[in-house]
Amino acid sequence: MSNRRIARRLYIGETTVKSHVSNILAELDPRSRVQVAVLAREHGPAAGGDGPR
Repeated sequence: MSNRRIARRLYIGETTVKSHVSNILAELDPRSRVQVAVLAREHGPAAGGDGPR
């Protein structure tokens, strides 16, 4: 999913998405964004998150 699409879906700015994606990639050091998506699927949403509204 593109940064633009994520931003529209969450009602936040594309720059905010880019910042969060960069932080996630730096923290997890994955081979790709796909690997991050797989990890997210396996572990579920973050604690306390309500998800998109």
